[in-house]
Amino acid sequence: MEADGFVRKRRMTAETTGNDTGVAGASAGAEVRWLGGRFWGVSESIVGSLTPRIGGETELQTVDFIRSAQDAQTEDTEPDYEGLPQGASTSTHMLAGAVAGIMEHCLMFPIDCVKTRMQSLQPEPAARYRNVMDALRRIVATEGVWRPMRGLNVTAIGAGPAHALYFASYEKLKKTLSDVIHPGANSHLANGTAGCAATLLHDAVMNPAEVVKQRMQMYNSPYGGVMDCIRAVWQKEGPAAFYRSYTTQLTMNVPFQALHFMTYEYLQELLNPHRQYNPSSHMLSGALAGAIAAAATTPLDVCKTLLNTQESLTLGQGQGAHRHISGLAHAFRTVYRLGGLQGFFRGVQARIIYQMPSTAISWSVYEFFKYGLTKHQHNKRRAQHMEAEI
Repeated sequence: MEADGFVRKRRMTAETTGNDTGVAGASAGAEVRWLGGRFWGVSESIVGSLTPRIGGETELQTVDFIRSAQDAQTEDTEPDYEGLPQGASTSTHMLAGAVAGIMEHCLMFPIDCVKTRMQSLQPEPAARYRNVMDALRRIVATEGVWRPMRGLNVTAIGAGPAHALYFASYEKLKKTLSDVIHPGANSHLANGTAGCAATLLHDAVMNPAEVVKQRMQMYNSPYGGVMDCIRAVWQKEGPAAFYRSYTTQLTMNVPFQALHFMTYEYLQELLNPHRQYNPSSHMLSGALAGAIAAAATTPLDVCKTLLNTQESLTLGQGQGAHRHISGLAHAFRTVYRLGGLQGFFRGVQARIIYQMPSTAISWSVYEFFKYGLTKHQHNKRRAQHMEAEI
């Protein structure tokens, strides 16, 4: 053990230019400190005093370079960013996804409130806005500074588990399908298919939270709080009301997520071909992918908002206040009747402004936590491996 320690110190001394014993002693001390005192309980001063002796022992100049190279490789290797440690990938993806989802929805919630209002087909005069900033300014001025945050708590509660399932299932399916469709390389078909499948789980968890959130975001919302809204919807419309827009949401989110994931992975191939942790590429790819997917699926989002909110003024237009808009076809007819073709793109500006930073935040936070958790587990396994060798 001691001889092996001298070999390691000798290797460090030999690499020091000018045979400076002080530098060699400091390097050896750093080696000892890095090992955490597991091998030798000596201080840096002792190591420094040993250095001249090491430099004078010519018989220790014969070093096993193959072993040294292997040791250096073991010590310096970075964790495989895309290939998480076996047995920990699912939990890592779920934790990173949950944090990313909560941060995404919380940070962008005021813009989401504006989007919901601007998609209203028959807004009251006080709720007709020119643009996003005008809407935010008037909401805060007339309804209070906290009004754009109504419904945030139920959104955060739903976003955590929804995004945990979302990212974990996406990563698992992406890898499985890529190995089948295009082994050893990225597959856009696999990315899109995995994104569609992940959306089924995400929306199943998130849809009830979306119903409550959007009803509380509307102008003159009659609900005093989240529990009051849930109780009122349950009593007046039944539990099915929480999933009335589920098929529409899937119809919107499946193409949205397919386009979103395919665009993101394609941009990553261009901007980050080695698939390293690169915050700027994750942010830019996420923002552009979100903007493209959001613009393309705005008509379906308008229909989803109508199904979720069941606007009273819209229902009063010749249908009777006691009836409900149900189904995607019914929502499409209602939007076209009241707004024409332009009605399908109400709030498109707010939707893009919301989705660009939203997806940028989501991917940046997700990749950051995935990288951090991966590196932590890699270092932990490396330390355990070194202890086992001792």
